[in-house]
Amino acid sequence: MLQGQQSVVMKKLKLDKNFVPCPVADGDELFPNGIFVFNITKMIEYVRSNAENWPVEDVTVDDLPEKTASINWSHVDTTDVSLPIILAEIAPGRYNVIDGNHRVEKARKIGIPKVPAFRLTIPQHVRFLTDKKAYVCYVEYVNGKLKDAEKLKRYEANRVMG
Repeated sequence: MLQGQQSVVMKKLKLDKNFVPCPVADGDELFPNGIFVFNITKMIEYVRSNAENWPVEDVTVDDLPEKTASINWSHVDTTDVSLPIILAEIAPGRYNVIDGNHRVEKARKIGIPKVPAFRLTIPQHVRFLTDKKAYVCYVEYVNGKLKDAEKLKRYEANRVMG
């Protein structure tokens, strides 16, 4: 997990009762993380068509976790490390690679110290969840993480003062 910029929105997410899951077409690439499944194909299309909202940043490869268990090593050499990876905020200020793990491993293998990346905050990537129940659970999960972060911040402030 990569520590990064603080979330643009540090307030509680509001549950959208009209949330429509991101549709999945044949051939779409999905990123499953437990019950949370994100449509990577639609996410990439959206980011590329709205590139002015997501400046590409360079991320240090050594700051990214190794994903050796889920890597198809025969695919690594065929990847293009110049294409941006996608970092998604999974808790306030904490990011995971949800697209581009093979590119990261290729960069690591051939000694490239940095890779380009798009960084999406929670409100920016939640729309790509593919299931309404998962969306409801995700909002609860995120709000729990925000509550935990607020408690920690209060604890640390009290510790400094007392």
